[in-house]
Amino acid sequence: MNETIDLIRRYYDAFNRGDWNGMLDVLDEHVAHDVNQGGRETGRARFAAFLERMNVSYSEQLKNIVVMANEKGDRAAAEYVVHGEYKATDDGLPLAQGQSYVLPGGAFFDVVGGKITRVSNYYNLEDWLAQVRRVDVD
Repeated sequence: MNETIDLIRRYYDAFNRGDWNGMLDVLDEHVAHDVNQGGRETGRARFAAFLERMNVSYSEQLKNIVVMANEKGDRAAAEYVVHGEYKATDDGLPLAQGQSYVLPGGAFFDVVGGKITRVSNYYNLEDWLAQVRRVDVD
């Protein structure tokens, strides 16, 4: 259990540093990635491509991260608060104008042999959309 919690913390520490290779290092070669409001992508290479796409449009830091794992250490969950900036328009989403956003999120993990084999991310898309669509009037 403690090893799994440490593994997930390393994953998020790498994320907050923008260390994509550090994130990829803790993933299994055949990792299953369930994208919020999307489908499942399989493989470390697909995950790397996802990170590159996200890095173009978003700058994010995760705060107040809480990690939990079952006794066996093969399943884990994390809850956090995303603090981000929408810096470039993402396909099918509103125009990016440097909007900031703060929203809760979470993820579920499967772990085998000290590697993450599944990452399922969740956040409230409607909350995010409301925040990036808001127009501040001076």
